[in-house]
Amino acid sequence: MTVYLDNAASTPIHPAAIEAMMPWLQGEGANAASVQHQPGRRAAKAVGEAREQVASLLGRQAGEIVFTASATEACNLAIKGSMRPRLRSGDVIHLVAPMHEHPAVLDPLRRLEREGAQLTLVQPPSSGVMTAAEIEPHLRDDTALVACMHANNEIGTVNDLATISPLCRDRGVLLVVDAAQSAGRVNVSSIEADLLIASSHKMHGPSGAAALAITGGAAGAGLAPLIEGGGHEFGLRSGSLNVPAIVGFAAACQWAETHMVDEGRRLEKLRDQLEHALLDMFPGSQVNGDGAARLPGITNCSLAIGRPEPVPQLLPDVACSTGAACSSAQPGPSHVLAAMGLSEAAASAAVRLSLGAHTTAACVERAIKAFEAISR
Repeated sequence: MTVYLDNAASTPIHPAAIEAMMPWLQGEGANAASVQHQPGRRAAKAVGEAREQVASLLGRQAGEIVFTASATEACNLAIKGSMRPRLRSGDVIHLVAPMHEHPAVLDPLRRLEREGAQLTLVQPPSSGVMTAAEIEPHLRDDTALVACMHANNEIGTVNDLATISPLCRDRGVLLVVDAAQSAGRVNVSSIEADLLIASSHKMHGPSGAAALAITGGAAGAGLAPLIEGGGHEFGLRSGSLNVPAIVGFAAACQWAETHMVDEGRRLEKLRDQLEHALLDMFPGSQVNGDGAARLPGITNCSLAIGRPEPVPQLLPDVACSTGAACSSAQPGPSHVLAAMGLSEAAASAAVRLSLGAHTTAACVERAIKAFEAISR
């Protein structure tokens, strides 16, 4: 049986989320916008309650939450929706982001650059952790938006938003924070961001649901919708809502809010056990982002195996990855590790192992044995 250690790509659905979804998969099939009849009103009520639960996890108000189908869509809505009206009005706008952001952020920024915006991509330090010291030198009078994820999806390092947020606020610059990897794993309720993104399937909820929280300067800026046709989600995201997925998303948020601290301690212990075993097994290896604040369940190791194949190909019984699932079709080493200054050899030898609620001590032991088999 395969050991699943790719929770940073997607997490197995938690039983609590499945239980919450079942009524909406087995009979309750009304459209949440059909409030002229009772089944539709029940669906709308379920979505409203889900909105409150997601808002609670994110430290927001229910009226600030817009549901989307994915975090990628939410990132696109946040970035394009806030900046395109200014571009179309003829404003000269400047955008800033670290080089090692997720493609769901980098690609919309590059699209806006092709549409006339000016874009600065900032090289991260070797630790991978962004602070205000890295961002501030690149801000200009016409800087309109900074995008900086909360935690990196490949190495798990946590950026210093406590310094970046006030820097952006004092300059009147919108701050977009992709918290898809961290929401539900660590507390994100204190993050000060104008636009904050969370994803259901990264926190043991179903795929097909995500959230964009719109607060601060973004709330009054007037986002332009990417999808029109009915005025759903406060006019920002038209289309019939995926009620089962949204209800499951909320249940996953509720479970995470209750168990996050204990789960974090448990996963950090298992992650450290795995890292220590790999470093002992493969002398000359390194943990990328080691020494920085990191999410408890992600490790990214460049392993001195001395084999040309990507590490995951050598481990048929361990589900792991070399980096972001969204970038798996792109050849070459990880753009995250390259931006951090790793050599091509070290980046090519990297493997990301990510743990979740279903990961047990026995899973980690089996993974270690699988690595032992290729160390001989």
